[in-house]
Amino acid sequence: MARWPRAVRWATRAATGLGLLLALLLALRLWPHAPLREQLALSTPLYDRHGSLLRLTLAPDEQYRLWTPLDAIAPPLVQATLLYEDRGFWWHPGVDPAALARSAWQMARGGRRQGGSTLTMQLARRLYHLDSSSPGGKLQQMAAALWLEARYGKRELLEAYLNTAPYGSNIEGAGAASLVYFHHDAAHLTLPEALTLAVIPQHPGQRVAAGRNGTASSAPNPALEAARQRLWALWRARHPGEADAHLPPLAALSRGQLPFEAPHLTDMLLAQARQASARDNPVLEDDGSIHTTLDLPMQRTLERVMGEYLKGRAGVGIRNASALLLDASTMEVRAVVGSANYRDEAIAGQVNGTLGKRSPGSTLKPFIYALGLDQGLLHPRTLLKDAPTAFGPFTPENFDGQFMGPVAAQDALIRSRNIPAVSLAARLTQPNLYQFLQLNHISRLESEAHYGLALVLGGGEVTPEELARLYALLPNGGVARPLSYLRPPPQGSRPAPPEAAAAPPRLLSPEAAFITLDMLRQTPRPDTGAPAQPAIAWKTGTSWGFRDAWTAGVFGRHVLVVWVGEFDGSGNPAFIGIDAAAPLFLRMVDALRAQRLDPGELPQPQPANLRRVEVCTSTGAPPDALCPARTTTWFIAGKSPIQPSHLHRALWVDAQTGQVLCGPQAASAPHAKEVVVEQWGSDMQRLFKQAGLPRRTLDDSACRHGASSDGSTLGPVPDATGADAPTITSPLRAVRYLLNPRRPQPLLLRADAAAGVKTLYWFANDSLLGRTAPGESLPWLPPQPGDYSLRVVDEVGRVDVRGVRVEGLE
Repeated sequence: MARWPRAVRWATRAATGLGLLLALLLALRLWPHAPLREQLALSTPLYDRHGSLLRLTLAPDEQYRLWTPLDAIAPPLVQATLLYEDRGFWWHPGVDPAALARSAWQMARGGRRQGGSTLTMQLARRLYHLDSSSPGGKLQQMAAALWLEARYGKRELLEAYLNTAPYGSNIEGAGAASLVYFHHDAAHLTLPEALTLAVIPQHPGQRVAAGRNGTASSAPNPALEAARQRLWALWRARHPGEADAHLPPLAALSRGQLPFEAPHLTDMLLAQARQASARDNPVLEDDGSIHTTLDLPMQRTLERVMGEYLKGRAGVGIRNASALLLDASTMEVRAVVGSANYRDEAIAGQVNGTLGKRSPGSTLKPFIYALGLDQGLLHPRTLLKDAPTAFGPFTPENFDGQFMGPVAAQDALIRSRNIPAVSLAARLTQPNLYQFLQLNHISRLESEAHYGLALVLGGGEVTPEELARLYALLPNGGVARPLSYLRPPPQGSRPAPPEAAAAPPRLLSPEAAFITLDMLRQTPRPDTGAPAQPAIAWKTGTSWGFRDAWTAGVFGRHVLVVWVGEFDGSGNPAFIGIDAAAPLFLRMVDALRAQRLDPGELPQPQPANLRRVEVCTSTGAPPDALCPARTTTWFIAGKSPIQPSHLHRALWVDAQTGQVLCGPQAASAPHAKEVVVEQWGSDMQRLFKQAGLPRRTLDDSACRHGASSDGSTLGPVPDATGADAPTITSPLRAVRYLLNPRRPQPLLLRADAAAGVKTLYWFANDSLLGRTAPGESLPWLPPQPGDYSLRVVDEVGRVDVRGVRVEGLE
């Protein structure tokens, strides 16, 4: 009977010991410990917006290793791996004594070598870099496996094994192996592919024989095929329903070429990921991947079109270009072509040209007109002057060296006339062009005084990325929004940045953006001579010295910016926007549309304050009774100018002599005939004459001075033309002149005047200097240094004044 208490004591002790052991195991399991994933150096995969792999980087230890959650691995691979490597995985504690004994027995009797290591033991060897070839190393491996089993659950261990298993060469983990060998993710592995991967980790060196440069051989591998067949037999025994199924033979296991798409974009995002903190990384998603907004079919289309185009233009030295494609509806970047060839050192191909600061040429002009529309300075048919004009020391010229004279605002924009754009920019107030660029966060601007009005013609620098952001204002109704290269994180996964909550600023009115876009759509294609159909709103630009050729525009819901040039700033007469960049831009648009990659424009309702109104064709002003032809134009209610024009004037003439008849009796004079003439100023008359298109003029100066048709005096006659006062064109405003007493050089005084003015009178302070006809020069030698007030007065007393400082030369 005494034995029973002893047995009870032993049972109690055993139960206590087991309880302590279980408590210890529970404590180890519950004690905070880092996930197994954090012990591994991982590759970074980059995907396009559709999930296509753009690039897979090497991990810091030079392995391709991509962490893939267990639920994202195809079940056949999980089942086949357990069946082939560790059938008792779910019940053993990390070490399988029966498997170890079976392995030892097979080796002792000289049979085929059979591994006894569990998946946990193999994981421990790889995690802790153990050498298990010796008995001591094997015991260390077994202890490490027990340690892992005590701290992690079975699913965690199985997931970690499938992410660390060797699959040949420098490929680890099912996720990386699936991408490398089969070009899709592990979730979409087929059964034959799963069986293939399941047998590789046991002998990766034999079953994936390396070819040249470390890549897997494409030749059939008998060892791999034999292992697959052995696993297939086990699989059929475990899955009787597939007993009659046939495992297709594996012709070859080829590593292939990993994708290397959009290299400039992926380089940029990887650099940003490295610079950000590991805990709060705005580029990497929670799984360590980077999901971009790039559209791979669009990217490849732009690359292909650019390559073909540059090949055909190599004869004129056009060999490099950049392009950026943006979906304006979401502000997501769809394609980035940083250079013509990433691997071409001759063109510095690894430079991302879409981030390079370059002179934009005339591509900023649309925003000058948009600002002018918003500030009530013009509408599309407003008449602007394209004539030689000085803006202080700045005397711009047109690209072709010619002047068109009077030109409608819309025509001045699409024909890229410099003088009207500079004249308009000089009249802008809040904001002017410089302030507008500041509001759009154009980086690295110099001071406003540094540029002056030269900013209009490309005196500053922008990047193609910044220019695309500017052009996105037009389809977005004037609202400025940042562009994005990364897809939005899943809702709730990360807090939105503080700036995301703020409403985006409006920098143009919807009406001005709508009209500007409409004007740009009238730009004729160089290949057809007519506006594009479907519509494309686009603008070209050429920088000074032929260093940069640009085309930027809007089609459908997309903004496309194309730059052609050399990264080192070398000039080339072929680098002209309309000749070098526009054809490439239009070919890209045509190719995207041909492949149905452009879904078309978003519905854009006409803004509420926008109207179509009738104006006089030749003046752009509200038509009067004398207007010979009329047209319609866009008009912003409460903003667009409505001043009447006095360009047309009705005069009575003698039908036989052509002499102008004056006075109230003119209409009843014999042979009286009423004619309508255009009262252009002297500068415009000169331009018309130079162009071989002289306008009809009638000398009514006698009438305007009060002489009647019969020679009697009528008294003062008010100026019926309403034309402007004379305009001094020389000397320039805000320019100092040096007076050399040894070799005095006279200043040339010159002014333009309204139609019909024959004589201009010049004064320095209160002294009469002389008289000239409009446009003629009067030499004047200042008597001594000092400040002078120059005045020019026309026949009816209208005056222009200009201050001049004359300094003596010491």
